[in-house]
Amino acid sequence: MTNMKKRTARVLAMAAPVALLALPLTAFSASAAGAQSTGSTTTYMATLNPLNHASGSGMLMLQLTGSKAVITEDVKGLAATFMNAPYPHVQHIHINGMGTCPTASADKNGDGVVSTTEGGPAYGAIGTTLSLTGDTSPAAGTDVKIAPSGADFHYSRTITLDQATVASIKAGKAVIVVHGLDPTTLSAKAQAEPSDLVPSLPLAATSPALCGPLGVSQMAMVPTASVNTGGGGTSGIHDPWLYAAGAGLAAAAGGALVLRRRINVEK
Repeated sequence: MTNMKKRTARVLAMAAPVALLALPLTAFSASAAGAQSTGSTTTYMATLNPLNHASGSGMLMLQLTGSKAVITEDVKGLAATFMNAPYPHVQHIHINGMGTCPTASADKNGDGVVSTTEGGPAYGAIGTTLSLTGDTSPAAGTDVKIAPSGADFHYSRTITLDQATVASIKAGKAVIVVHGLDPTTLSAKAQAEPSDLVPSLPLAATSPALCGPLGVSQMAMVPTASVNTGGGGTSGIHDPWLYAAGAGLAAAAGGALVLRRRINVEK
């Protein structure tokens, strides 16, 4: 009887750390379930792929709570300079189109470039301008003074969206478009053409460079710092809870395996 009590005590002592290791994961799961059940915030993501011979790429995250959008974006590899200054890349949430990015077949005049208007049927009209400061309406769509600039940039801003943009995002019809091409990569015909939006600028200045549909994210990713409400910032995006949860799960599983083997040996 005494030996049995000793074995039971040893089993309970070994089980305690395993249970404790599992607690953080259990607590997190319950917390996540609670957050999901409120339905107050939905995270959307867009992978920005190149159009029109652009060589860049990017990722954008939008966290939507009501009409408030917390936006974080990283872009790299775009045209770097324009008229001896950092190249301004106007960018927008396009809405009420087909919710897709255009293909090369959208180039109707054969100049090798899908202009903004030629791509319109695929991604729709401007719903919101992703400016650094000030106006975010379609009226600011071609204002290069408040656009992010340079080959690589990080963008973060909290803005209020209009109802048309919110509805388009929820319906899966919103598309992120970043504009501004390197003219040296275009055909001679395209280089000689004016912009279809601002005729005083070359076609390259306003044509789409990156494009990506905005869809509901399958992962919970939260910025580690508060997002700037006025313009570009440097806050990163991290999900350390994934690693913590994974480590806890692995430790709990390993402990349970050792415990089961020990019990079998002592029987």
